[in-house]
Amino acid sequence: MPAIALAVAFSACGDKNKPAAQTPNQARTSAQPAPVADERPVIVAFGDSLSAGFGVEPGKSFPDDVQRLLDAEGFRYRIHNMGVSGDTTTDGVERLPNVLSAHPAIVILEFGGNDGLRGQPVQASRQNMEHMIQAITHEGAKIVLAGMTLPRNYGPEYIHSFEQIYVDLAKQYKLTRIPFLLEGVGGNAQLMQPDGIHPTAEGADIVAHTVMKYLRPLLRK
Repeated sequence: MPAIALAVAFSACGDKNKPAAQTPNQARTSAQPAPVADERPVIVAFGDSLSAGFGVEPGKSFPDDVQRLLDAEGFRYRIHNMGVSGDTTTDGVERLPNVLSAHPAIVILEFGGNDGLRGQPVQASRQNMEHMIQAITHEGAKIVLAGMTLPRNYGPEYIHSFEQIYVDLAKQYKLTRIPFLLEGVGGNAQLMQPDGIHPTAEGADIVAHTVMKYLRPLLRK
C-alpha cells in the first residue's frame, strides 16, 4: 500500500477512537457541581388558610416569617408549609400521609378553625385532632399545638368546648401549646383582613413571633 494511503488509513482509525470535542455549553454543563441536598431538619406547618397565608402575597405567610426568624437566629431548620385554605380537621387526617412522608422533626399543628366556624360537633373535631397527634408523635416528631377560639356570637358553651380541645389534648399528650395563635392580632382591624378571620402581612409577622416563642425551646443549633 502506498505511503499516502497508509497515512490516510491510520488517520481514519484514529478519528474513530478520538472522543468528540465538547461544545462550550456541554463543557459548562459537565463542570457544574451536583446540587447539594438540604439536610436541615424539617418543621412542617400543617394547617388551614392561616398557615397557607390566605389573602397575603407569596412569602408573607406566618410560616415564611418563621423561616426568616429561624435563619436570623442561627437555627438550621427548614419550614415546609403544608397549609391548605378551607381545610377542616377531617381534611387534615386525610393529608397525614403527605406530612409524615416529609419526616418532620417538629409539626406546627394548626387546625380546628374551620370546624368551629362551620359549627361542626366538637367531639368529632377532637377525635380528628387526637388522631393526627397520635400519628405524628408515633413517628417521633414533636408538636406545637396552635390553640384557636371563635367569634363570640357562637355562644359561650360551644366556644368553651371548642377551646378545651386544645387544652385537654396538650395536657394528655404533653404537647407545647400556643394558647391562641392570633394573640395580639385577632380582633385588631389594622392587623386583620376585612373578613376578620385572616391576618394581614403585618399581622402574620406578629403571629410568627408568637409561634417562635413556643417553638424556640424545642430547637437545637
